[in-house]
Amino acid sequence: MAEATVELNELDFAGDDRVVPFQVDGLDVRGRAVQLGPLLNAILGRHDYPAPVARLLAEAVVLTALLGTSLKFEGKFTMQTKGDGPVDLLVADFSTPDALRAYARYDEDALAEAVENGKISPAELLGHGFLALTIDQGRGMQPYQGIVPMDGSSLEEMAGVYFRQSEQIPTRVRLAVAELIDRDEDGNPRHNWRAGGLVAQFLPQAPERMRQPDLHGGDGDERDAVEVEDDAWLEASTLVGTIDTDELTDPQVAIERLLFRLFHERGVRVYDPQTVFDRCSCSRDKIKGVLGGFSAEEIHASVEDGEIAVTCEFCSTTYKFVTEEFESA
Repeated sequence: MAEATVELNELDFAGDDRVVPFQVDGLDVRGRAVQLGPLLNAILGRHDYPAPVARLLAEAVVLTALLGTSLKFEGKFTMQTKGDGPVDLLVADFSTPDALRAYARYDEDALAEAVENGKISPAELLGHGFLALTIDQGRGMQPYQGIVPMDGSSLEEMAGVYFRQSEQIPTRVRLAVAELIDRDEDGNPRHNWRAGGLVAQFLPQAPERMRQPDLHGGDGDERDAVEVEDDAWLEASTLVGTIDTDELTDPQVAIERLLFRLFHERGVRVYDPQTVFDRCSCSRDKIKGVLGGFSAEEIHASVEDGEIAVTCEFCSTTYKFVTEEFESA
């Protein structure tokens, strides 16, 4: 975390697509918050996702921005869901220092049926499966992966379970998405997406204060003992829970102003924001390297109209090759 801090009344507000670290000394809480605008519009508009899919992917992008920018080393953070619902795959990743990308895969027929029947909650769209959060520190380092079952919970709830299971840090996550509709110069409706999010973590100096009740073991778990949460964390978690969707997505309510609303009585401080960019890591050389590992038969089977065309699922860029480029490999 950056060392320099400023008081809110001295601050030029960060604005969209910039993650703001914060600290609340009175509650032993640290966290990050963000509002996404142009970056999110670019990612979602590139694929023209149906609204229910766009909302899900927008939440994934926010969560990835919040968690990815916390990396203190050169590497990559990836969030992925895989389930049996109409939206069977969400992928978002953040590559240090500032590159964010994402895409979704869905079954058009299954999605249309879900929409027709009003079954468009995150749980109904994602189905049963898993949420995987992966931290890759690069070559020579073993990736770390935390997996959370998709059991009907929202992405923000599953993220909280991840932190509780994997890092044993009391954590509260809030994610919000809004679709704003205005009109262009010709009077045609124009869709703009905004999203916001906040993650707050309880990090007291005394580790024993972080202890939370064990997660329920499922059927057959008869435990009824209740452990009392620390008062400071209970207050912080309750305050985060009061955040409204409009507050996180309203372009007129800067993220610093929201933090002030929540925590001013406890002395909230903010740190230098970190800008994130819609930036894909694909390249012609990388794609060519993958194709170079194909057999001659596989190369031949990939040819269409005299060339091989590969489209990046993230940024929709299409790279074209001719078979002669691989004959000497």
